Amino acid sequence: MANLWLIKIGEISLKKGNRAYFERLLKENIKRRFADIGAQTQITIRSGRYYLETELEESRVSAILASTPGINAFSRARKVKKNLDALLDASLETARECLGRGSGMRFKFEVRRVDKSLPLNCYDYARELGAMLLGAVPGLKVDVHNPDFVIRVELREWGYVYEDQRPGTGGLPVGSGGRGMLLLSGGIDSPVAGYLMARRGLTLTAIHFHTPPYTSGESHDKVLRLAAALAPCCGGITLLTVPFTDCQVRLSRAVDTPALTLHSRACMMRIAELCARQRRCGALITGESLGQVASQTLESMAYTDQSVALPVFRPLVGMDKEQIIHYARAIGSYDISIEPFADCCSLFSPENPLTRPNVAEQREKFAAVEGLEALMAEAAGNAAEARFNSHGVKIGDD
Repeated sequence: MANLWLIKIGEISLKKGNRAYFERLLKENIKRRFADIGAQTQITIRSGRYYLETELEESRVSAILASTPGINAFSRARKVKKNLDALLDASLETARECLGRGSGMRFKFEVRRVDKSLPLNCYDYARELGAMLLGAVPGLKVDVHNPDFVIRVELREWGYVYEDQRPGTGGLPVGSGGRGMLLLSGGIDSPVAGYLMARRGLTLTAIHFHTPPYTSGESHDKVLRLAAALAPCCGGITLLTVPFTDCQVRLSRAVDTPALTLHSRACMMRIAELCARQRRCGALITGESLGQVASQTLESMAYTDQSVALPVFRPLVGMDKEQIIHYARAIGSYDISIEPFADCCSLFSPENPLTRPNVAEQREKFAAVEGLEALMAEAAGNAAEARFNSHGVKIGDD
């Protein structure tokens, strides 16, 4: 028998004329996530609530809904008639579940009456149901200030009774904000940047720069696993792996060593832009945080920004490392990111990098690197593609 899940939206409810578009997109995203594992669903939208019916086990449903952008909160609910006897029966079942897992004996009701034709107001329904529950289960106590569990009742076209309101990701449905190209390294920051922009509605394609033999196969495998970890938060993701060795070697021979990180970054941004335009992405996304490392100064960011025409989104720019790590743990990327396999950024980083570049001067030096434009175009054209579905399962690569 299918279970019923009540899903609440947050920011989507603030939309006006185009709210139906956001609601429809979120519905499609939810259905796709279940379809990716072969689960059948029935989803109905009414008055700002989503009603999901599925036979999939509770733990898997909860994991899917918790990581789908656009969902503010969700609960497994019981759908009953709107009379006191039916509401009490559902409340009894809910209370017994709470008691069965040792929640304690103190409870309260929270009632929301959307159907204004009903004879009682919210307070009266809570009072009546509370008194009936006290009579049915010895030892229970009402505590409106510090309850051990809360039984929630919504009175709409039906009565809905539920207890555990689990938090969702929030934000907007993936796909509602366009497409973005995420520069994905093997570090902690860039997966979090991708997650935050997916929450703002961007469909993501990730790009990684691989420099064999200077970086290992283990380093590349690490990035594949990071993409897989990020995929559930993004409704699936495509990862492009760009062979960057020739560009990196050419730069290391042509520019001053302190400026190598700066120009390598500019080169990556240029290649990322080439790939982004091929895939109809309207922005680049990086995991830079102002002042976190020597290459992430205001001047360095200004230089890399001027290397490309597309806008560059830096959702971590004002965060400290502890905040970023908190997000990384939440999305499951942290333990992968700290594995000791170096990427090209760390391997080719000079001991004393240039931190306050003269933008105009460095642009001239970058433009003067012989043959670099052709190497960047070649690297973009040779990008290998791997796709991950909304559960992080690899479904194809070129």
